[in-house]
Amino acid sequence: MKKCSKDPSLSDPGIFNDPGLLAHADTIFSRYRDALDLEQRLCRENGGSLNAFADYHHQFGLHFDAKGHQWVFTEWAPNASDMYILCDKNNWRCVPEYQVPRKDSDTFQAHFPADRFSHQDLFRLKVIWPGGKGDRIPTAARRVVQDPHTLIFNAQVWEPPEPYAWQVRGNPHRDGPILIYEAHPGMAQEEGRIGTWTEFRRHILPKVTHAGYNTIQLMAVQEHPYYGSFGYHVSSFFAPSSRFGTPEDLKKLIDAAHQEGIQVLMDIIHSHSVRNEVEGLSCFDGTLYQFFHDGPRGVHRLWDSRCFDYAKPMVVKFLLSNLRYWIEEFHVDGFRFDGITSMIFEDHGLNRAFVSYDDYFGPGVDTDALSYLFSANRLIHQLQPGAVTVAEDVSGYPGLAAGIDQGGYGFDFRFAMGIADYWIKLLKETRDEDWPLEKLWHELTNRRAEEATISYAECHDQALVGDKTLMMHLMGSRIYTAMHKENAAIETFRGVALHKMIRLITLATANAGYLNFMGNEFGHPEWVDFPSRQNHFSYQYARRQWSLKYDPDLFYTDLYAFDRRMILLAKENDLPASYPDLFYLHEDHNIIAFFRGKFFWVFNFHPDQSFFDYRVDAPPGRYRMVLDTDETRFGGRNRLIPGQVHVTSPMAQGEITRQLLPLYLPSRTALVLEKML
Repeated sequence: MKKCSKDPSLSDPGIFNDPGLLAHADTIFSRYRDALDLEQRLCRENGGSLNAFADYHHQFGLHFDAKGHQWVFTEWAPNASDMYILCDKNNWRCVPEYQVPRKDSDTFQAHFPADRFSHQDLFRLKVIWPGGKGDRIPTAARRVVQDPHTLIFNAQVWEPPEPYAWQVRGNPHRDGPILIYEAHPGMAQEEGRIGTWTEFRRHILPKVTHAGYNTIQLMAVQEHPYYGSFGYHVSSFFAPSSRFGTPEDLKKLIDAAHQEGIQVLMDIIHSHSVRNEVEGLSCFDGTLYQFFHDGPRGVHRLWDSRCFDYAKPMVVKFLLSNLRYWIEEFHVDGFRFDGITSMIFEDHGLNRAFVSYDDYFGPGVDTDALSYLFSANRLIHQLQPGAVTVAEDVSGYPGLAAGIDQGGYGFDFRFAMGIADYWIKLLKETRDEDWPLEKLWHELTNRRAEEATISYAECHDQALVGDKTLMMHLMGSRIYTAMHKENAAIETFRGVALHKMIRLITLATANAGYLNFMGNEFGHPEWVDFPSRQNHFSYQYARRQWSLKYDPDLFYTDLYAFDRRMILLAKENDLPASYPDLFYLHEDHNIIAFFRGKFFWVFNFHPDQSFFDYRVDAPPGRYRMVLDTDETRFGGRNRLIPGQVHVTSPMAQGEITRQLLPLYLPSRTALVLEKML
């Protein structure tokens, strides 16, 4: 069992590579010490181990004690006065045989004979408190199902006769950049219905493998009562969503991904919880503050959800145990932590511009949430040294993805969320010929030296109804009528060309990884909108039209071919190992060129001007073209000769000698040139 470490010294300058943070050093060190104090306190109280502390799922819930040949049910409900288990065998009534008596001031516990419950039995709790009572789902329920007719949720006893036999032990080894395929299992099928874990394994996993991505980020894994919430209003944190299948089905999917060498990350929602009381945690024991802040601070007014109180040891225990459970029970390889901005700011970051370090180190920061995130990363990496943690934070809080010995909070990566927002802003507000390339370069490469980042041109956020995917921004309504290859309209050429160039330059400048939302690799033509009353419960936009990708007469198949080649280039050459070095930028010509790894990347974003014998600054040498967005197989016009070699030539300019590379740069085309030895 791993022990907690002693106070690590800040041996590396870390976040203080940024002189702007020196003025806030006292605050940074104070929060750092708070985080260490929390971890060390939890360790002292639990035999020196965070792992031992994170045992909520073992301590609470319904478990079969094989040694005692009995069932043991335990629940945490400090304000409750009485508790019963309701099920078919007692006609869903409170009867003495199913009472859960109080064990101590905070918990209830009952022991039942072995024949009292069986695998797949349904049950829930009746919790009674001073002045009221209510039906509840156990807080550590590992399986929750909804009756398709009554729509009522119940916990389900889940004790299969044989445990799942994992085919792969350990976690996939990943070389080079992390290339994430973000996917929602329910909307992954083409039919207008909810897909399953099994269908994802059989039909979508092979697509991910073929596309070349080495990591899947699964959305909507934790049980959530409302399908349209995209999985972000979680009710049962230890239960995989039953609408997609059984826990064993999810294990088979993760196991199959590991057999393909693909890591599986899951969206973990620890920033808030659904407000539902019967099937959620809210008002579980009759109080609003058992898991959450009391009063207005306990409610996220924009998300209509409940906000955890990270100052409470039992809440920290609950959430840390949740991480341990998914790692140990389902062998996930890591987590994308959702909504970190909401966690670390008392106002949830709403209506903040985050233009000054005072926003981060002034009042209104939930230091208890920061301490929890610190301990979460420590626990995850103790349990699984190769695990991946990703911070989803729109605020830019410094140090989230810095090492703990650098004064950070230990996330392996953070999302470069501003890049996708900037692409949408450009497409909405600026004519193509007026794109400010210096500003674009800044957005693509602006990151803290001590933090690894993952870039993306668009994720699920940009695809949600109310916004548009990149392809919809590029094509407008023509996306439904002008994607046939016989169509020669300039609008079609523009959309296809820029879709490739936007994704390529985002990947080429990425620091440590790249992300794509499923279907966007081939320019999926529609937004994402889950069935609701507003759309008459239609699944029209909660699916993926894979058939478009396989139709050779449509440009979608060419966009996919390009994405696959682009991802392969990144995988084979470990692109994020170095920082991009800008060599040439011409605002009027819309041309930008930079060196990265062993490649020289040249982009001509000009909408209609091609340049012959155009000379750009480059490292001296010979270059062979290895990728050209204008190839016919990528939906281009085939204006370049494949594999052609270019050689730099010196040009004296006063006391300086420039090395210039002569190129033919067709309009709206990008070239990738490999430097030859």
